[in-house]
Amino acid sequence: MAFSTDTSNHLFQLAVRFVNQTNRHIFLTGKAGTGKTTFLKYIRENTFKKLAIVAPTGVAAINAGGVTMHSFFQLPHGSFLPVQPSGWNSHSAFNTPHTLLAGLRLTNDKKVLLQELELLIIDEVSMLRADILDEIDCILRHVRRKQYEPFGGVQMLYIGDLFQLPPVVKNEEWDQLKHQYNSPFFFDAQALQQKPPLYLELKKIYRQHEQEFIGVLNNIRNNKVTATDLDLLHQHYLPGYESSENESYITLTTHNAKADTINQNQLDKLSNQLCEYKAEITGDFNERAYPADLVLQLKEGSQIMFIKNDKGESRRFFNGKIATISRISGEEVYVRFEGDEHDMLLEKETWRSIRYQYNNEEDKIEEEEVGSFKQYPVRLAWAITIHKSQGLTFEKAIIDAGASFAPGQVYVALSRLTSLAGLVLYSRIHPTSINTDTRVIEFTRLEQEEDQLAQELQQEQQLFITRSLVQTFDWLKLAEGMQMHYDDYEKRTIPDKNACIVWAKQLLEAVLKQTEMADKFTRQLEQLLPNATQDGYQFLHQRVSAGSTYFLKAMEEMETAVTNHIAEIKPKPKAKKYVSTLQQLLLLPQRKKELLQQAVLITEGLVKGANATDLLQLVEDQKRADHIKTVEEVEKKTNKVQKGDSNRISLQLFKEGKDIAEIATIRELAPSTIETHLASFVRSGELDIKELVPENKITVILQAVAELNLQNVTTTPIKEKLGDAFSYSEIRAVLYHREWLQVSKAAN
Repeated sequence: MAFSTDTSNHLFQLAVRFVNQTNRHIFLTGKAGTGKTTFLKYIRENTFKKLAIVAPTGVAAINAGGVTMHSFFQLPHGSFLPVQPSGWNSHSAFNTPHTLLAGLRLTNDKKVLLQELELLIIDEVSMLRADILDEIDCILRHVRRKQYEPFGGVQMLYIGDLFQLPPVVKNEEWDQLKHQYNSPFFFDAQALQQKPPLYLELKKIYRQHEQEFIGVLNNIRNNKVTATDLDLLHQHYLPGYESSENESYITLTTHNAKADTINQNQLDKLSNQLCEYKAEITGDFNERAYPADLVLQLKEGSQIMFIKNDKGESRRFFNGKIATISRISGEEVYVRFEGDEHDMLLEKETWRSIRYQYNNEEDKIEEEEVGSFKQYPVRLAWAITIHKSQGLTFEKAIIDAGASFAPGQVYVALSRLTSLAGLVLYSRIHPTSINTDTRVIEFTRLEQEEDQLAQELQQEQQLFITRSLVQTFDWLKLAEGMQMHYDDYEKRTIPDKNACIVWAKQLLEAVLKQTEMADKFTRQLEQLLPNATQDGYQFLHQRVSAGSTYFLKAMEEMETAVTNHIAEIKPKPKAKKYVSTLQQLLLLPQRKKELLQQAVLITEGLVKGANATDLLQLVEDQKRADHIKTVEEVEKKTNKVQKGDSNRISLQLFKEGKDIAEIATIRELAPSTIETHLASFVRSGELDIKELVPENKITVILQAVAELNLQNVTTTPIKEKLGDAFSYSEIRAVLYHREWLQVSKAAN
């Protein structure tokens, strides 16, 4: 969809900055069709924070590309009370903080994953109950050892529409929970009462374009429906309407049984041969999370609906698009869209079941595929329940809800449609059935105007910068890592064990001394930062530079000590596993060096008057360059290009004549990511620099490099010298071109 890189959508761009450049908890919402799913995908592809995506149900998790919150946090069954009630029955079905943590059985790998987590995205948050969110908060505070920080310091991004179907809670559960919670909605969790999430609503509607229809939907959503609104809807009241075969209407109903009956009856009416297609399942894939029919029954003439967006360049279908099975030839299934003259061959799609794991070598959270589900991405679509229609888009729909509209169902059903012209009502909508929960409406009052959000962004960016500087000089992770390494000698079988223990003890003592110095320096920073202004940034920069110089030297000494120890022990027998452990240990000072250098970069930018947005963008660019460098180093080690390499896909599209903006839209990536992909091929000599950067700019950039006469050439000083007329991407590409020329010259 075009809005994946819609730069005119200011709230979308603002939300991206809040996620990437602050630590603020955010509730991202929006009416149906405003791009919430696209935002999730964009963040997933364009953040350098270590993230995980979870959802309340298996199907929602698979569709979001994540996992269920129950599997991620290993949540027990039952409801959660955040306190231990008096006269408590230990055999109750309710969990408490005590029973939750006492029964928590996390592997070391899972603990490390939760400790490294920086951003947790919860999709379809409208279904999330307040007590379950408090369970997550309890676990994160405990595992991360940060009892006084909500969610143990993890940034939370909640995505969903509270005006759709509410969370489900049984009456007997609510009889207990109501003493602790004002409502079952996630925003009434006790973890959020101290500081509610920033309420950020996407406004630009991509699904509907008729202002009259949009106005009616807004009024229904906000409990402000008028007689005029209902009169407009009732112009489409056609009880018992029967659509013709080529009209492609889908019936939205309230109950599964009714939808199944309609689909089966319509399928039975077709005289053509019934064909069955069984899904191909590999590995571990929870049957409650099956995203499509395990056994799909189709006949020629069946009305079907796509349940996934087309990944191809032409975007032939979307989630909810109606079509007809035009012909079946053995294993080949063809569909035809209304108004089209040509058939389209249906291709199977694969949904992945994943688990998250922390990769210590690359310092990132990765997705590991543990199972897959392969099936045609369609389902019979003469009918579907309103509940299952959430997130879908229909051009024509018959709404058959009778008098059984539950709160939120009217809005969900109507907002699936792209226009009023495609609406048919089997029953009238009574004002009493439009009943948005008043607690939801009260929560929406947290929304701020766009200019207020912009001001808050600046404040949160400054807090993020402050927090980043302080965390740079936090030695806890390094000290704990070294302590764990030392403690493990007891169970190691290695050559010259006693000498190795003496070596490790000396290194541990050095790190503990550094920790004392780092703690003192952190206290100084905490005094300096709140009062730092433009005039005071020079002193802050001096202190950070001095501190970084001191600790960089210490880290280089630690690196040298570990490297020399590896060289000494490596030739000895039975040392392979120990050497591998030492190589992991080496990552601790290397990562700390990167943070120290980044801290100097930040304070230098503050001195030069850079605003927070530009400064944090600079840090992101630096991380992006470091990431590309890491990927290239891994590729050199393996001496092969991985199948499906993302960079090469971008290169292929570029060679086909598409520009960077087009490639970014096709691949749903940021233009800057595509530029980075292409620049890597300038470095290898596979792409001519003139195809990316105008010749006159190449000359100016190379001249600036020569004039600066830098020992280590980086983009930042060149950008500062040349100004806004030159982008970081252009400068990076020219530097890669310069490297290529030097390598070529040396080779000849």
